[in-house]
Amino acid sequence: MGGISRFLFRNLRKSNKALIPWREESAKNAWRNTYLPVFTVIAGGIVLYGTHHHRSIAVYAAHNKNEKETAEIVKLTSREKRFIRFASVEYDGQLYMTPQDFLESVVEAEPRPRLKRKILSQKHIEKIKECTPPLNEGSPRLFRDLRDKGIISYTEYLFLLSILTKPQSGFHIAFNMFDTDGNQRVDKNEFLVMEKIFSTAWKGKRGLITETESTEIIPIPEQYVNDEQGLQRKHVVDTTLLVHFFGLKGNADLNFDSFKKFMLHLQTEVLELEFSEFARGLPTISELDFAKILLRYTYLDTDEYDMYLDRLLDRIKDSQGITFEEFNVFCQFLNNLEDFSIAMRMYTLADHPISKDEFHRAVKICTGTSLTPHLVHTVFAIFDADGDGLLSYREFIAIMKDRLHRGFRSYAKNEGWQAFKTCVKQEMKTT
Repeated sequence: MGGISRFLFRNLRKSNKALIPWREESAKNAWRNTYLPVFTVIAGGIVLYGTHHHRSIAVYAAHNKNEKETAEIVKLTSREKRFIRFASVEYDGQLYMTPQDFLESVVEAEPRPRLKRKILSQKHIEKIKECTPPLNEGSPRLFRDLRDKGIISYTEYLFLLSILTKPQSGFHIAFNMFDTDGNQRVDKNEFLVMEKIFSTAWKGKRGLITETESTEIIPIPEQYVNDEQGLQRKHVVDTTLLVHFFGLKGNADLNFDSFKKFMLHLQTEVLELEFSEFARGLPTISELDFAKILLRYTYLDTDEYDMYLDRLLDRIKDSQGITFEEFNVFCQFLNNLEDFSIAMRMYTLADHPISKDEFHRAVKICTGTSLTPHLVHTVFAIFDADGDGLLSYREFIAIMKDRLHRGFRSYAKNEGWQAFKTCVKQEMKTT
């Protein structure tokens, strides 16, 4: 393969945090299927390589067609597709994530390379149960310490994702949803109501609920949806979460204080993972890295993305760095984004831009905690469009909602030639 094609192919395979996972994959597919043979022809080996690659394109296209047809039949959502891609183990025909799979699914674009899913035996399940610590030994390193010694079902995956975006004020609401008898304690059977809720929502989304089903009470262990991918089937085994919450025998209760601590620990663990990726062992990240974390799940095109980073570099001359405490407080604020939006609509009568003092005050009202002056200055350096010291909070909220939902919001996909051009422009910027 010639030097030109090697250079382009090597650059296109680099990690691209500005592009969402499906855009990046579309760009790679466009490269493999269309542009790689062109550059190879330029480099040499025209006849032999062209014949081989034509056959590869046909096989790859057929594979893509089969995947597309399957997706259309099953009608998988973006979360279901992501769960399937990251789930690395299987037990009794049911797909499961490991704790490490879950962490990777919320901070990485792609799962780690693997040959195939690991098929678990009953012996593996018993060992996993023994490795699961009790609730009173939980910590912000629970998932990282367990690594592959645990299993998480699809409905629990949805539950854990929802935890990541919950403000502390919403923890009690979440707990009360499980506490069906109102005794301020949740037992295992009450917690399993979560599966019925998610399963019913799944059916309703696909128009599968009938009037009979909506009124008839069906025992939870017997109710499940078989979507041909093992995502919604009933549990035949206690998962890591069930053992962690309710003990090996499943007869323990979960109180609100313990539930709240678990939620805070999970939020902290994911944020620590993101922060450490950029900190590289240091106590702070740069203001530029802070901006990259905020923008990594957004749907900005390359030019817009560059504009925010260039604006920051022009305005932050002496870098002080952002500590994890500052980063954590800001991300907790993002979980209160709806309250902040309401406060802003009440505070500004005609959608007027807000000053740093007004922004600082609104954040404290919504979260009960204060952002440091340096962090507020950094936020304004990123999002203050014309440098007049005022922030368009509507634009800020729109972009931060992308960050909050970690790329799961519904947008039109950028594919084909446009995706290829975007990927090349991004790589030219970062190299």
